[in-house]
Amino acid sequence: MKRSFLALVLVIAAIISVVCVFQCGDKNSCDEGCASQDKCVNLGNDKTPATMNQSTAKKSLEAPFIRNVEQLSNDEIRAVLNDKVKPIAIDYHNWSDKFPYAPKVEFRIAHSDDAIVIMFDVEEEHVKAIAMENHGRVWEDSCVEFFVGNPNGEGYFNFEINCIGTILASAHKTRAESKPFTAEQLAKVRRFGTFKHEAIDIKGQTKWWLAEVIPFELIGLEKAPKSLKANFYKCGDKLDKAHYMSWSPITLPEPNFHCPEFFGNVELM
Repeated sequence: MKRSFLALVLVIAAIISVVCVFQCGDKNSCDEGCASQDKCVNLGNDKTPATMNQSTAKKSLEAPFIRNVEQLSNDEIRAVLNDKVKPIAIDYHNWSDKFPYAPKVEFRIAHSDDAIVIMFDVEEEHVKAIAMENHGRVWEDSCVEFFVGNPNGEGYFNFEINCIGTILASAHKTRAESKPFTAEQLAKVRRFGTFKHEAIDIKGQTKWWLAEVIPFELIGLEKAPKSLKANFYKCGDKLDKAHYMSWSPITLPEPNFHCPEFFGNVELM
């Protein structure tokens, strides 16, 4: 009887071990965490638990159509986006072990036949912008970013704008191989928001917003496509508390936004 009971216990233990490996993908990484149902995300040679509010699945969204939205005034664009478009959180806290601070960030996105419009709303403890010249180091300031896959082939485009409207934009084949937008192209990206184009450094919890209007021609299109691959970011490398937030998760061991393999799907309605 004792031998039968011991055999039954061993069988149950073996089944539990198999289930844990199936859920987590690696027995050694599950020895201490299987009971919590945390799954393991491959970060090269590292593994980090993915919690319920930190799902690593690629995201998707729907961008509504607003006819001739690019022809509206700045105030009208902000009003119609606030009224008609649902806010979407940029809340994937990438590399939180090294960069624990997470500002509150949302964006709204819409499009017309000729342009895409994105408005970011940010609340953070330190707002700073010292990059005054386009193609400057805007990512070191309070910065919001839109990366979009090339709809006509390989590569992607990056639009990085600090909170005072200084912009960096390029067409990339890879992170290292890129062609910066010309001054004429940059002028076609309309930017407006809370702050004037002057250097700022504000300590303490502060809310700000910034909108950009990007003609489809700048990404090689004559009109709106049915969908795009993209990601949306908030960063600030040289703020008091550096951070690297994204809409669609990035499961890499070190900060890197130039990774189109993690872009989510944007359906243009």
